[in-house]
Amino acid sequence: EEGDIINVDVSTILDGYYSDASRMFIIGKTTSEKEKLVRVTKECLEIGMQAAKPFGFVGDIGNAIQRHAEKNGYSVVRDLCGHGVGHFGRKGTGMLLVPGMVFTIEPMINMGTWQVFIDEEDGWTVVTEDELPSAQWEHTFLMTETGLEILSY
Repeated sequence: EEGDIINVDVSTILDGYYSDASRMFIIGKTTSEKEKLVRVTKECLEIGMQAAKPFGFVGDIGNAIQRHAEKNGYSVVRDLCGHGVGHFGRKGTGMLLVPGMVFTIEPMINMGTWQVFIDEEDGWTVVTEDELPSAQWEHTFLMTETGLEILSY
């Protein structure tokens, strides 16, 4: 409906290789609060990308995303994590990022609480406890010797 923000998340499988990406869309004209949420969430993806370095840690990515989200008054979903990559946490912790790894970064940022539940009607839709808007952006990456290569434009 007019004013909604929606996320479209698409996975592709080709010759046994998987890729995943999502984008946010604003339907018509919306509030400045929702526009800011969409913008800050995209910034969180970009900041997470900058934090991902060869021989760094998954926690480096999550910490960078969490700090930016919270600095803007938002929370980060903690119960769902992108293909094993959390988007909150402490620097220097978690899995070591090595060349050859393929993973996603997909920050899920909320206007309100990070706590979620699954809608009982469809058993699939995830909603925050306070039912305030959330946003998500995602790319699939290859870690190389020099940094990230985006696989999912």
